[in-house]
Amino acid sequence: MHVLHIANKNYSSWSLRPWVLMRTLDVPFEERLTPFPTGSSWSLYRRFSPSGRVPCLIDDGWAVWDSLAIAEYLAERHAGVWPADAKSRAWARSAAAEMHSSFTALRGSCPMNCGVRVAPVPMSDALKHDLFRLGDLWGDGLRRFGGPFLTGDRFTAVDAFFAPVAFRVQSYGLSFEGAAATYPARLLALPAMREWYAAALAETWREPNHEAEVRAAGTVIEDLRATL
Repeated sequence: MHVLHIANKNYSSWSLRPWVLMRTLDVPFEERLTPFPTGSSWSLYRRFSPSGRVPCLIDDGWAVWDSLAIAEYLAERHAGVWPADAKSRAWARSAAAEMHSSFTALRGSCPMNCGVRVAPVPMSDALKHDLFRLGDLWGDGLRRFGGPFLTGDRFTAVDAFFAPVAFRVQSYGLSFEGAAATYPARLLALPAMREWYAAALAETWREPNHEAEVRAAGTVIEDLRATL
């Protein structure tokens, strides 16, 4: 069975991607959650991940690290990870790779923290550009392939790559127009996303650096997380 190493569900956007993909596609795996330490995670995560980061998939003793590499590894072994049609698959891979390497303003201005609600964050030009591009990209996929997911009627890896954005939309009150407006809610309604969210709210870990990031992003107006 696959073993998927992840970090805190409240904070770890990168861990969410393969987790929600495997859960939604019914790919069996064992979850191993190691909370983020305060400071560097290198030595802690190097015990199971060559990069010293999460997520990391272990399959028969073989490590596959980085969320995009994990998706491709799974696609070689399980049906439905990417769209079956070649052109749809090319679009999906392009969109997933763009999410993987871009949208740095969104990541920096709206760090993932599932359990809080933050007053509207200042809209820098860079953040406005990222949000425009997200809406443009989602709208293109939904119109081109008919929805309700980005490449048609089935959830695939490209949707998994945008799953953390859906939590950011919820936490920071972000909005989109046109075809893209309801897409984040569609992701949040998935059973696997609801499962992840419930577990994130139940976590009592607080990592100071991640907490400082969300305070720097804006005013926390609600914290829904469990406390000790």
